[in-house]
Amino acid sequence: MTTPLLSARDIHVRFELSRPGDMPWTRKPVLHAVNGVSFDLMPGQTLGIVGESGCGKSTLARALIRMVPATGQAIWQGGDDLMALSNARMKRYRSEIQMIFQDPLASLNPRMTLGRIIAEPLLTHRPDLSRAEVQARVRAMMDRVGLLPQMINRYPHEFSGGQCQRIGIARALIVEPKLLICDEPVSALDVSIQAQVVNLLEELQRDLGLAILFIAHDLSVVKHISDEVMVLYLGRMMEKAPADRLYAEPQHPYTQALLSAVPVPDPVVERGKKIVALKGDLPSPLAPPSGCVFRTRCPRAVEACAAEVPHPGTGAHRCACLFPGPPRHSEVA
Repeated sequence: MTTPLLSARDIHVRFELSRPGDMPWTRKPVLHAVNGVSFDLMPGQTLGIVGESGCGKSTLARALIRMVPATGQAIWQGGDDLMALSNARMKRYRSEIQMIFQDPLASLNPRMTLGRIIAEPLLTHRPDLSRAEVQARVRAMMDRVGLLPQMINRYPHEFSGGQCQRIGIARALIVEPKLLICDEPVSALDVSIQAQVVNLLEELQRDLGLAILFIAHDLSVVKHISDEVMVLYLGRMMEKAPADRLYAEPQHPYTQALLSAVPVPDPVVERGKKIVALKGDLPSPLAPPSGCVFRTRCPRAVEACAAEVPHPGTGAHRCACLFPGPPRHSEVA
């Protein structure tokens, strides 16, 4: 059996918030951004992470690479726990885990040329390489992601959003990582450019054997690129399953509501589509509901949901719901 590239176990991220006028002895409110999330990511696999804004998707990704303080375990290839490593020991893993960001232009240094931006990770992680070797690798990576050689001395403001994202991808892949974390990499791009970037990521994954954590709001994009999909709500995992199975047979009412809201490009199908409507608004993460955090909006909620936190269980299809199953007649409109 193949060893997971990354095994995340019971990841928690909490932030203490300060308010104007708070005294030193005042108890500060605590925001539970990520609450007990666990998953395995296999080599060469893509795990899509979806959910509403504020559900903890990006915070989870940042926790795994130690950009925010977290508790739990992140076991790398059955060996070291990334959460327990010192900063010095963690440095060797920085080249194996790279990240691309939502705003492609903002993630690039405006004072650096394209060539210098792409070369920077090599200067940090591969100081043994000569200048000629670095330049050769930069030009090869530019060609691989579709950037022309004459662009090498241009600055970020001279490129479009799609080109800037290609630069970000090249910078991330220049050190040959094993895991690429994509934090909503196409949400700021036009639809046609989104397709180009997603296709590029798929091609690079096949060629380089990358594992990818793909965070997005667009469920159609996630379905296209992901092997498995994990749905988060208020920092907790609601459902996780192989992509085809989750889209065909969602078991959690939150997943069903998200999928029913995805527009279909066929007007006949769109008009006849069943919508799973949610009631109420998203609760404050500072005061999440007791028991199941989704119960205040769930059409299946009963008294027991307020007392018991549902466990997602084990297996290929995991669902954190006391009453999983297909949408009921009373839940659709």
